Amino acid sequence: MGVGQSSGVHGRSAGWVEVDLEAIRSNVAALKEAAGVAELMAVVKADAYGHGLVESAGAAREAGAEWLGVAFVAEALALRAAGDTGRILAWLHTADTDFEPAVAAGVDVSVGAVEQLAAVVAAAQHLGVRASVHLKIDTGLTRGGATALEWPALVTAAAEAAMSGQVDVTGIWSHLSHGEHPGHDTVDAQLAAFIAASEVASRAGFAGAQRHLANSGGTLGRADLAFDIVRPGLAVYGINPTEATNAVRLIPAMSVLTSVSMVKEVAAGVGVSYGHHYTTGDSTRVALIPLGYADGLPRAASNRGPLLVANQRVTIAGSVCMDQVMVDCGPGSLVRVGDPVVVLGPGSNGEPTAAEWAVACDTIVWEILTRFGTSLPRRFVNAEVRPR
Repeated sequence: MGVGQSSGVHGRSAGWVEVDLEAIRSNVAALKEAAGVAELMAVVKADAYGHGLVESAGAAREAGAEWLGVAFVAEALALRAAGDTGRILAWLHTADTDFEPAVAAGVDVSVGAVEQLAAVVAAAQHLGVRASVHLKIDTGLTRGGATALEWPALVTAAAEAAMSGQVDVTGIWSHLSHGEHPGHDTVDAQLAAFIAASEVASRAGFAGAQRHLANSGGTLGRADLAFDIVRPGLAVYGINPTEATNAVRLIPAMSVLTSVSMVKEVAAGVGVSYGHHYTTGDSTRVALIPLGYADGLPRAASNRGPLLVANQRVTIAGSVCMDQVMVDCGPGSLVRVGDPVVVLGPGSNGEPTAAEWAVACDTIVWEILTRFGTSLPRRFVNAEVRPR
């Protein structure tokens, strides 16, 4: 088993995130099969949802991902610097984004407004090359992209820029508002709006542009959303965001691990942690776990967050502190200092999952993964590609 260590300095932390790269490869392979003839864009924004940008992107490529999707140009350039030469799309820009490095590096960029397109055109002109752009239509998320009223002007401007030799329109895309619920009425409405927008683009000469609408939920639950590219994010990391059971087998890639740092005997009726929001009911054994909200544990996990301590399921007792939490292991517990603690993992050995944490903290799985992944050092396992 290959093991790698991230180079970041996290000396203050007593825990770590373990990322199974073979799980990511397996998930991407399964998603490609589900996508049929469509190409696959593995979304690796936000440091690959906390799993590590470069390493996760490499695993996705090894499993056949034709595209990588990122939010910012800087993420795309980091992938290029790490040696990735494949297709990459960057889609979130600020008013002062410098598009020249992206265009020079052959990164496709999304534009959802005439002003953004003008900035990309200026970069292409300065470099003397054609920029590859994906035109984004807002079909109902009310976030990025041109509205239905703005779309014709954006398409016309893109056609003029293409005619002048400044851009190639390589994609047409949009983003679902209820992608985790493939059967929701809004999905059908957005699909219809997307088809209409694509027809406008086709009449302007962009019939060959690759269309993409499906996120993880769409990839797993709606074949009619696949078009030319599917764009899974959460599913790449082994979590099915849809409510329905799906035949596609996904393997969660992240585990969050630490060990018990102290155990003490505590009498009945004793308050635990800041504010004494938990009180022991009987004489018991309380274990200290050296992870807190500075390490990614949500403060909302106070008295709610699940843990597996020495193969025993327990719940955080009292308030989550900055760098530690306590758990009431019960009077008969044999827990000892140094025993393993699993905060979350695939769930195959009784440990809590990221989905359980999301429910406990009244949030979403996406937030849980990115919290831990950006706060703790990472260790990568199964770095070598296995034969399939």
